[in-house]
Amino acid sequence: MLRKPTRLATVNGSPSVLQSDKCQYMTTSISTTVNPTPQPPVDSIPMEPLSVESASPAPAPPLKPSVRLPRSRAGDKSETYRPYHIERSLLGSHIPETIDRMVNANLARGTAGISPVVLSMAYLDWLMHLGLAPGKQALLNEKAVRKIVRMTLYAIKSTANPNTPPCIEPLPQDHRFDAEGWRQWPYNLIYQSFLLTQQWWYNATTRTRGVDKRNDAIVSFVTRQILDMYSPSNSPLTNPEILKATLDEGGQNLVRGWTNFMADMEKIIAGKRLTEDEEHFVVGRDVAVTPGKVIFRNHLIELIQYQPTTPTVYAEPILIVPAWIMKYYILDLSPHNSMVRYLVEQGHTVFMMSWINPIAADRDIGMDDYQQDGVIAALDAVTAILPGRKVHGVGYCLGGTLLTITAAALARDGDHRLKTLTLFAAQTDFSEAGELLLFINESQVAFLEDMMWDQGYLDAGQMVGAFQLLRSNDLIWSRMVHDYLLGQRQPLNDLMAWNADQTRMPFRMHSEYLRHIFLGNELATGHYKVRGRPVAMTDIRAPIFIVATEQDHVAPWRSVYKINLLADADQVTFLLTSGGHNAGIVSEPGHGRRSYQMASRTDQDRYIDPDTWQATTPKLSGSWWPAWQAWLVNHSAERQVAPPPVGAPEKGLYPIDEAPGTYILQK
Repeated sequence: MLRKPTRLATVNGSPSVLQSDKCQYMTTSISTTVNPTPQPPVDSIPMEPLSVESASPAPAPPLKPSVRLPRSRAGDKSETYRPYHIERSLLGSHIPETIDRMVNANLARGTAGISPVVLSMAYLDWLMHLGLAPGKQALLNEKAVRKIVRMTLYAIKSTANPNTPPCIEPLPQDHRFDAEGWRQWPYNLIYQSFLLTQQWWYNATTRTRGVDKRNDAIVSFVTRQILDMYSPSNSPLTNPEILKATLDEGGQNLVRGWTNFMADMEKIIAGKRLTEDEEHFVVGRDVAVTPGKVIFRNHLIELIQYQPTTPTVYAEPILIVPAWIMKYYILDLSPHNSMVRYLVEQGHTVFMMSWINPIAADRDIGMDDYQQDGVIAALDAVTAILPGRKVHGVGYCLGGTLLTITAAALARDGDHRLKTLTLFAAQTDFSEAGELLLFINESQVAFLEDMMWDQGYLDAGQMVGAFQLLRSNDLIWSRMVHDYLLGQRQPLNDLMAWNADQTRMPFRMHSEYLRHIFLGNELATGHYKVRGRPVAMTDIRAPIFIVATEQDHVAPWRSVYKINLLADADQVTFLLTSGGHNAGIVSEPGHGRRSYQMASRTDQDRYIDPDTWQATTPKLSGSWWPAWQAWLVNHSAERQVAPPPVGAPEKGLYPIDEAPGTYILQK
């Protein structure tokens, strides 16, 4: 009877026949323990082949109980004790991480997504350095005494002369104390003492030697938010406007304010936005009403082709890439201030991307998906409808950043379908991205990732809350005073209605955006990869038109201006307009109190810093839309053509739905 082939091992330098595979590892371990001298491999020992008859039937020597099994050494990368196949940790590697993520995700719900570790470390850094700075402490004590003296002198003079100039003026953007009632005693003393206190705290929380620059800014920012919370303008007992309204109306302002408060509470309980209005500014009826057709749809976007209104059009179409954090109809609001309608009326063929509002099931959609299935898919559809024609690419906010990435990738690969590039309030270098950058570090990003990991997305309300903190006086406290204490609801307009119609962002995409583009600043440094290869903005040769806004707290204009250091295009035109991140872009002709500055440079011109540029560039009155439209015309073919057909049925691009489509209606 034939036996199973046997294996050989060495014990004390002699070959030993093992009858079973199960004994192989144990016998080899024994040989290593008994005789630590290295032995040649079994395959290298010359032996005569064994026949069935000559094979010895003798069993292998029994194991000696005195021989111990080897233990894993310190630093051994093995995850198990091999003889028994027992894991080192009963929890493994995923369970502890999951527990940590769950704890942080639940904590984030109570902190509005702000990591308490970031705040604690910032304040600890500031306190420790301030405690070791007796000179700074002495300076602060001196400033406190001087401010007390100033306040005392002002109180004495203002009592004798009510027209005494204030001892401190509010900042230009601070309008809390503009009312005439604040000039009367005792309210003048109240607000003056508050401003002096606010100034002292600014001196205390900034420029402390040795404090990390980011921590210094965080402490100053958070301290300012706390002081704004306790501003005398927020209290009915110290605000002369509220007291006057209460006396004049017999308290009816407080009754209306209570009614407004209860109505807002009902909306919050129902999961609605505070500024959401189901009767006014309905999408497709009051806003986003420019006629058009949805001619392409995938899992990420709908592409709208707008109906022409002129007998001939410019040959090059316009493709608009909006930000995915908000819905596209910021550029197609009411008919009188719709940029889309304005461009169509000027003879341009306009295509608009409409992003999906992701849910938890879309958690794994990443930046590459937004670039490939978003911008590239839309560009492919446009060039399929209009083959052989180049496209004017337009990107707004995050959409502008994504369009820049796409343009760099296309230029790298030799794809020259983009005729020009226009960026609205879009950053390409995030090294100086303003106060929004304060809380974007490794700790904060990890904290946000845990929150998104739990939800599958980042809710827009959580992002909007961070934006509101940047202008808490105007967007939070001023609104509460008017709505709840004065009982005066601000009339809803189309821009406010759009601002309340928010979207979510997938976990993976937003995590990649924060880590690679915002925190790592990889686009500006040439490290951001598309399809496994880095892209560089210097590859973009198409003319670039950049629009920035003076009062932008999301994309500060000096940060947007940094594209002049990165781009190597044939021509770069920079335009700075009045207004903020949204209102500055929605600046239709005829809009009052609008102005802008615009200048162009070529790749041969010297660099001009932003402050010098602002000081030397002439300011023009009116809307910037006609100036941009003229720029588009200058970079388009002189001869106009007949309007293109809607879609391309022969290429599978059929009219699917009427504009504004269905993705825009998703809540």
